[in-house]
Amino acid sequence: MTASAGITILPSHVVSGLGHKAPSDKLNIAGIGIGGRGYNNLRNVETENIVALCDVDQDYASNSFKRWPMAKQYSDYRIMLEQQKDINAVVIATPDHSHALPAVLAMREGKHVFLQSPLSHSIYESRLLADTANRYNVATQMGIQGNSDEGIRRICEWIWAGAIGEVTHVDAWTTQPVWPQFLQAPDRGRRVPRELDWELFIGPASWREYNPVYHPWTWRAWWNFGTGATGFMGPHILDPVFKALMLGHAASVEASSSEFNTVSPPNSAFVRYEFPRRDNLPKVGMPEVSVNWYEGGWMPPRPNELAGGEMMGDENGGCIFYGTLGKLMCGSYGLNPTLLPKNEMDNFREPDKSIRRIFNPLEGGHEQDWVRAAKEPADTRLKPSANFAYSGPLTEMTLLGVLAIRLQSLHRKLNWDGPNMQFANIGLNDTLQILVTSNFEISYGNPRTNNEYATLPAGPAAEEWIRHNYRNGWEQV
Repeated sequence: MTASAGITILPSHVVSGLGHKAPSDKLNIAGIGIGGRGYNNLRNVETENIVALCDVDQDYASNSFKRWPMAKQYSDYRIMLEQQKDINAVVIATPDHSHALPAVLAMREGKHVFLQSPLSHSIYESRLLADTANRYNVATQMGIQGNSDEGIRRICEWIWAGAIGEVTHVDAWTTQPVWPQFLQAPDRGRRVPRELDWELFIGPASWREYNPVYHPWTWRAWWNFGTGATGFMGPHILDPVFKALMLGHAASVEASSSEFNTVSPPNSAFVRYEFPRRDNLPKVGMPEVSVNWYEGGWMPPRPNELAGGEMMGDENGGCIFYGTLGKLMCGSYGLNPTLLPKNEMDNFREPDKSIRRIFNPLEGGHEQDWVRAAKEPADTRLKPSANFAYSGPLTEMTLLGVLAIRLQSLHRKLNWDGPNMQFANIGLNDTLQILVTSNFEISYGNPRTNNEYATLPAGPAAEEWIRHNYRNGWEQV
């Protein structure tokens, strides 16, 4: 499988116009998870009718309730989808563990879906979302606004034109996480706030007693609900890598990290992916390529072509593509691409624009491109560029890195069988040693760390992380 299905190449004379006109009728849109990012996504589609709002936390969602007072209000998206039949499309911005199920339920009813990044909490869910979108032929888009921006298009066009030759190596990094990580779960639960339905927040994940370290926002610090910095920023920063190099399934993956445990991701990590050769393009080959991912302050080697005092990427991260004829650097989200050294840009003649452009992509254009697609007839629809056929495999790549981090105590490069979603070299007798608790103390002037480890069978653990078993009472997909 390759990512080429997610790329629309058009003659340069139609880059701006396209000739696609959406019907004048407005979509009836529902929001699921409407605090934070969900609120912003809905603001970017309020050219349409916002008819329903759903959130498990009535206080966190209050801004949305105030802004769209005529929309019907819900706490449970299952009840909303069952009862309110005038909904044409949904915008979903829940925590990662609750991405897949509402999206699948909506698509089964023929509703168009805008879903925040990462597409899912597990690789299987990403595969399922892509397959379901294709089966029901609905308009889909993942919330990676950089995918609609000018930067990623220029990166693709430069690389496809052979500007830096064949790319054999990429370094990518993020400054995340900015939230606190934890080396053990809270020792007790707390009283659930009146405005919060904790049962619905947990959803299909395994049960945890309520504690304010889980909600709001810091759910990202827990495996139960989030996917760590890799899952959070990987789809944004690796997007230009995945798209420009037309990547599909990785052949192998390996990782190392700072300390983590059974409940929480590490503060810092390194992941190395290896991808096989892809089909060559007319002007450049696509050889085997390695992609290195750094997070939490870990950084790749600084290229010699970057002048002293110049930042690598930007304050959020970035990528450096190493080609046989040169190097290309960009910031996070594919922003501000440049050849290295930067004076190479002085006489660089950019190739013709071959990918359609999106108007105002970072200020609502990404969402509006999804609205446009949802209004077009299914048989002639021009898909948004981050549709699930593209963003599903992209999310699979990032979540494979999450798996490598969690499986690193196997001390080996993990061979990935992408089509079958399994590792080819984890044996029946392999076990994982994963930290459970860590306590530091000074005893008679001597420092001592007391660590307790859990021994887990590696095969069943990997299977569960690839495809979750949902909690009783929640539909298994």
